[in-house]
Amino acid sequence: MIQIIDYGAGNTQSVLNALKQLDIEAEVISSARELADGCKLIFPGVGAASSTMEVLKKSFFADVIPYLKSPFLGICLGMQLLSDFSEEGGVKCLGILEGKVKKFSGNVKVPQIGWNKVKIVNSCDPLFCGIEDDSYFYFVNSYYFDTDPEYVIGKTNYGCEFASAVRKNNFYGVQFHPEKSGEVGLKLLNNFCKLC
Repeated sequence: MIQIIDYGAGNTQSVLNALKQLDIEAEVISSARELADGCKLIFPGVGAASSTMEVLKKSFFADVIPYLKSPFLGICLGMQLLSDFSEEGGVKCLGILEGKVKKFSGNVKVPQIGWNKVKIVNSCDPLFCGIEDDSYFYFVNSYYFDTDPEYVIGKTNYGCEFASAVRKNNFYGVQFHPEKSGEVGLKLLNNFCKLC
């Protein structure tokens, strides 16, 4: 069973639909009290960091997520909130992976919207099993996670090189949207659900 966090602003239905295509049983939960022992968790983040952290606090997810032992996948904002701090709203995040979320600067259009390559840094990680290096995934992001290279398992270039996939122990994060990335995205979700 996969549990998907619903915090009122995410694209939970898109993730649920993707898992249905993969014949993977999933349920949507909106409070930490609904967490089931041993279930993998997906956090499909869309929205603003500060308001999302407020919801996570009120629903007690912020208290519980950092101590989870089961595999956890944060998508887009869900990945960024694994950080210590986000410049978006100047908010303290979950503090699971050391680092800061920063806004894109320079001559790039913000937000980044569309397909971009992911350079796989750790091809042995089960999340990328059977996925070719430099595969294209779908991005929608104005901010990126600047973290320690030891946690980076995938990276992408958009004006600067940034972490597009991270891992620390049982915590995974992807900046792109696998649920909107066609067959390669479904492959990644299947890998998380079955191999991680």
